Parts: sequence; structure tokens; C-alpha cells
Amino acid sequence: MPLLVKDYTWTQTPSLLYITVPLKGVGPGKVDILCSENYLKVNFPPFLFEVFLCAPIDDTKSSAKVGNGVVVFTLYKKELELWKSLSLTDDKEKMQRIREQAVIKAQEKAKAEKEAKAVQKRDNEKYALQKTMKIEEEERKRIEDLKEQERKRATEELEQWKKVQSQAAEMQMARKEQQLQKEMQNKENKTTNEERQANLSKSLPGSLQQSATGHRGNKIQEKLKEKTLPAPRSSKCLQIQFTPRVFPTALRESRVAEEEEWLQKQADARRAMNADIPELKDLKEGERNPEWLKEKGNKLFATGNYLAAINAYNLAIRLNNKIPALYLNRCACHLKLRNLHKTIEDSSKALELLVPPVPDNAKARLKAHVRRGTAFCELELYVEGLQDYEAALKIDPYNLDVKADAEKIRQRIQGSEP
Repeated sequence: MPLLVKDYTWTQTPSLLYITVPLKGVGPGKVDILCSENYLKVNFPPFLFEVFLCAPIDDTKSSAKVGNGVVVFTLYKKELELWKSLSLTDDKEKMQRIREQAVIKAQEKAKAEKEAKAVQKRDNEKYALQKTMKIEEEERKRIEDLKEQERKRATEELEQWKKVQSQAAEMQMARKEQQLQKEMQNKENKTTNEERQANLSKSLPGSLQQSATGHRGNKIQEKLKEKTLPAPRSSKCLQIQFTPRVFPTALRESRVAEEEEWLQKQADARRAMNADIPELKDLKEGERNPEWLKEKGNKLFATGNYLAAINAYNLAIRLNNKIPALYLNRCACHLKLRNLHKTIEDSSKALELLVPPVPDNAKARLKAHVRRGTAFCELELYVEGLQDYEAALKIDPYNLDVKADAEKIRQRIQGSEP
């Protein structure tokens, strides 16, 4: 049975009514208030205050403030008059009927508010979707304009190049024509000289004419011999063997002694690094690879062996601590084992390595934010967890699961979670 509060006070004016109810040490978060035209109720377990008003009030204008250990009601009367008493007489049937009507009205009001919130939420989502579509349309149009400008520029450059090539071809053709004319002129001059020599030889005596004819025949035979081309060579396949090289430079340009010394130092460094890790002694040469260890850890995680998967990821990180997937997978194992602080550390390290933020690593960044946000919420750090979930929604705004979880966290922070 609740304890009824009797030590309340009330004052009035012709239009207003003030009621003060002490909370008796109960926190404001545990106070439940119900107000209707003829009924007031304040429930703060184990105490209960209720009053059946002798005249109706305007519950739409009336208000209640909780603070400093009291609840203060400011009620507006529907009729301007001074009341003789605050509550009704002890008519139990009428009081029960007023109580039931007040509860039904409160339920209807809560239902209407819930529907209005749902409508408002749908309108907000629709507005956000329209804004997003508008932004995407503007971005698409901007990209198309850039493509069109680039296409025009490329077309202009191509036309300019064709024009230059055409001018070069015309100049080359003109040079060829000039050269051809010059050759034809030289040929005509040569023919004229030969005819002149022939006429001159005809006018010489017989002995000189035979000598000139023989000399001219020898010159013709020498020219024919000069124009005769040699026979083509026979085909053959040649086998060429290149010197094997570790360095990209050619052997004639390298320094063999210095390069071999550098390779020896690298091999010694790898052996020293592997000697510092005792776990590598039991692994084969092909298994001393971070990628191989990552795949091994993934298989162990899939079978539920989270501790063994963590050991595999630890060894891979000691071999190469610049792979974000190793930290991301290890934080998933820690989250399964409820090692929440280690989950936060690994997801933060993965986010540090996933830079710059590009579409290729968007999925990994989303997982890192969600896992770190989950760990924060498990530690009851809801504000930090909500920040990570909101960062994940910026990466993928249409992820319904992340959106639903973020809404639950927001309700938990506001204290309105069912």
C-alpha cells in the first residue's frame, strides 16, 4: 500500500490555483505526475498524492515544476471564482469514475504524442533523405560539368594537334616537291651534258671516238657494280643469358661488394628480429609471415577460440605493427572476451592507421567505430559510445542496424529508454 501524502499546501486566486507537494527525499527522476480537468496525481514510491478537484481546470495551460524537494502545480481555473474547498466530498463512486477517465485521457494523450513523434520522425527522415538526394544530385551535376569541360578541353587539344600535324605534313610535302624538282633539273642537266659529249665524240677522229666509247663503257659497268646489293643474311636464333641481379641496376653500373654487404646486413637484422621472438622458433619459414598469421587468427576466431586467435594476432603485430586489420581483428576478440579497455585501445590504434579516410577503408573504419562505441557503452560511458556510433553513421548513413543502436543509446542518455 502506498503512503498517502497529507502535508501539502494550496493557495488560490479567482483565476489560478497553486498546490505544493513535498517529495520527502525522493529524487526528481522517480516522480510520475498525472493531471486532468478534475484529478491530480503525484506518484513517487512509496508515497502517493492524489486530489479530486471540486471544479474543472484547464489542463492544457496548467503546469507542474519539480525541484528543491517539492512539486509545485500552477493550475488555471475554467471559471473565475474562489473555491470553498480543494477536493470533493467522499463520493467513492464519483472519485473512481474521475480516476478512470483521467487515466484513459492520459493514455490517449500519450498515444497521440507517440504518433505525432513518429510522424515527425518520418518527416525528418524524409527531409534528410531529400537533402541527401539533392546534395548527391548537385555533386553528380558538378562531376558531369567537370567531365564536359575536360571533354571540351581534350577536343580542343586534339583539334590543335591535328592542325599542327596538318601544317607539318604540308611543309614536308612542299620540301619533297622542291627536292623532286631539283632532282629532275639535275637529271635534265645531266642528259644535256651526255648529249653534248656524244655530239663531240662524233665530231672526233675514229681512234679518239673508240677511246671515248670504251672509257664510257667502263664507267657504266662500274656504276652497275656499285648498285648491285649483297645477298640477304640467313636467319638464326640467338640465346641471350642475363646476369641474375638482386638490385635493379645493371651489373656494369653497380658496386658488387657494397651491395653484398648491404644484403648481409639485412639478413642479419631479420635473424636478430626473429631471435627476439621465441614463438617464431617453432614456426616454419613460410609461417613467419604476418598475413599467414592473420589468416590463422581469423580461422581460430571463426571456431570461437578467441584466446588462440589473440595469440596469433599478437605475433603478427610483433612482426609488422603497421597493418590496421590485425588491430581490428584483435579488438573483436577482446570484445568477445569482454576485455573492454583493450578493445578501446585496439580500435583506436586501427583508426590511427586507417588514414587518410578513403572509400577503400570505409568498411574498416565503420567496424572500428562500432566496436569502440560498443565497448564504451558496456563501460556505461554512453556519451562516448554515442559519438562513435554517430561517426559510423557519417561513414554509412543508410546502415539501419547502426542507426537503431545509436537511437537506443540516445534514449538511454535521455532517460527515456523503455
